[in-house]
Amino acid sequence: DLTCQSGRVMTLLGPNGAGKTTLLRMIATLIQPQTGCISICGSDTQRQANEARKSIGFITGTMALYDRLTVRETLKYFGRLNGLTVKSVRVRTSELADKLGFNDFMERRIARLSTGMRQKVAIARSLIHDPEVIILDEPTAGLDIVAAVGIMDMIKAYRDAGKTILFSTHRMDEVSLLSDDLAIIHQGTLIYNGTFAAFKTEMTQPSLEAEFIKRVEAG
Repeated sequence: DLTCQSGRVMTLLGPNGAGKTTLLRMIATLIQPQTGCISICGSDTQRQANEARKSIGFITGTMALYDRLTVRETLKYFGRLNGLTVKSVRVRTSELADKLGFNDFMERRIARLSTGMRQKVAIARSLIHDPEVIILDEPTAGLDIVAAVGIMDMIKAYRDAGKTILFSTHRMDEVSLLSDDLAIIHQGTLIYNGTFAAFKTEMTQPSLEAEFIKRVEAG
């Protein structure tokens, strides 16, 4: 069992192949669980998938943006796809451009953007409908330090705005910066589920990395 609360960041941690991405994809309704159930803002992800999706913003390192559209056209398309009015799309696009810093390349085609720029657009696309639940699967992978810090600041701002955030990462510095709650998964099983503050008080190793390795090896 795993519960993510509003106004908090739950970090999902685990070695490669542990099942993190599979879990996040199930929560995001991309694949169905074989057993059990998942509820997003009161909607069952299997029986009420469309309702659940309205509350979800899913951000991954795989951007899959259409090269021929401009940034503005991309956000307009996904905003309208999510049921926003033309006016709402315009307002949200402006808000996200200010927050993520892409005003300078709003009219540029996706094909002409750098990796960091594309990631900002991919994040904005996932947040255009102002979802209550934000799922991030290693969103800073492959980004430079400036772009990564910008994403960290964005996550903190959305947490402070009362959003529910589930964040997967391999980077221990990001765990320390963002975590309110922590779940460690190994071979598809939760081996820790609690607050990050409690985890730190329970540590017997000198670093987060060493503590993580100890717990994974212990199974």
